Amino acid sequence: LARQRLLIKGGKVVNDDHSVVADVYVEDGVVRQMGPNLNPQPTTGLVVLDATNKLVIPGGIDTHTHMQFPFMGSRSKDDFYTGTKAAIAGGTTMIIDFAIPQKGCSLIEAFDTWKSWADPKVCCDYALHVAVTWWSNQVKEEMKSLVENKGVNSFKMFMAYKGLYMVNDEELYEAFSCCKELGAVAQVHAENGDLIALGEKKMLAMGITGPEGHEMCRPEEVEAEATQRAITIANAVNCPLFVVHVMSKSAARVISNARREGKVVYGEPIAAGLGTDGTNYWNKDWGHAAAYVMGPPLRPDPSTPGFLMNLLANDDLSVTGTDNCTFDICQKALGKDDFTKIPNGVNGVEDRMSVIWEKGVYSGKMDENRFVAVTSTNAAKIFNLYPKKGRIAVGSDADIVIWDPSATRTISAKTHHQANDFNIFEGMVCHGVSVATVSRGKVVYEGGAFNVTAGEGKYVSRPPFPPYVYKRVRQREQV
Repeated sequence: LARQRLLIKGGKVVNDDHSVVADVYVEDGVVRQMGPNLNPQPTTGLVVLDATNKLVIPGGIDTHTHMQFPFMGSRSKDDFYTGTKAAIAGGTTMIIDFAIPQKGCSLIEAFDTWKSWADPKVCCDYALHVAVTWWSNQVKEEMKSLVENKGVNSFKMFMAYKGLYMVNDEELYEAFSCCKELGAVAQVHAENGDLIALGEKKMLAMGITGPEGHEMCRPEEVEAEATQRAITIANAVNCPLFVVHVMSKSAARVISNARREGKVVYGEPIAAGLGTDGTNYWNKDWGHAAAYVMGPPLRPDPSTPGFLMNLLANDDLSVTGTDNCTFDICQKALGKDDFTKIPNGVNGVEDRMSVIWEKGVYSGKMDENRFVAVTSTNAAKIFNLYPKKGRIAVGSDADIVIWDPSATRTISAKTHHQANDFNIFEGMVCHGVSVATVSRGKVVYEGGAFNVTAGEGKYVSRPPFPPYVYKRVRQREQV
């Protein structure tokens, strides 16, 4: 294999802390030089990308995906090939997916299973969070082994999906304590699973079987209460907490308040919650309404997306994922007569960057540097990938996107690269388009054409005790 050499010329390099017009020279997948008017020799075999009047940004990191996930009697449509291919088309060069064991099953086996699905298919780099769905000494030992031997530094606990994945408060306390010991980041799906289970029965008994029942049985308070409870339990053991898919104003406020009280907690709104809302659950077309069903649900208050974006812009919320978990109309129809059987999940991996640019930067809520922070850098810092990922600097991985802030595109299921027949952002016009994507120093997507093969992405190990998260935690321990 000849050395791969790439020169990105004339663009404005945007990191989370500053922007500067500079050329970027890449060799063997790593940024080697940055500065004005670079002229690397020899010129033979050098690929040149012209980025004049465009931004050169770190590739997006999607902190939350579920590719080919077996769930609710089906399996999500996007596998690790179509999902990561769609990701690079949208300017995302790394995803973090979830290995989720059934109750009573081995965490290490789940990790190995997901890795065996991903490795031959991924088109960009990836990592895996691992879910803790039950508690025992075996789970504790396996968490330790995953951190020490498999490069895992984050574990997710579900407070919802009663009987399937949900853990109780005592198990949360044990899991948080273990995360803290191991230097891992604890994550929670924050919804009160007991209240949801009772609410579902109540709705069905009242004859409400359509998609609107899904939102009605898990209102905002159910999310806010669980968020507050998770923060309280995490604070009791001085464990850093990452709240996934923050979907409501009230849950976001809980996180915002906790951060102001000095608690080490991070909130992750997702593309769906920032770009659309839950009024769709009342759409007369059942298929349309069902397509938006996810947990926690999108909120029917149409001012929610703007509110979440304001908090994201001002660092009350920290990063953005997608919870990309696609099911087509036929799969969603499993719940035709009972909303509790509609597979939960929406798209987003391809559209996240454009949706956030449109609703965040183009709207004037955030600048280009904050955009880079919330789509890439903060995720890299929290999950200990920084500065290899999430930054364009000498020595960083060459995961780079050339972004045209003045170009527009219209999102549609007809033109997207995801394996699904529906797009929740259908018809949205977005300013800000990825014109070229570089993964590991190779131009994998340019001008609408792919140059990538399945399995080119790599699994990325993440060491424990990310300094960005644990510096404060360790200091508090000593005090």
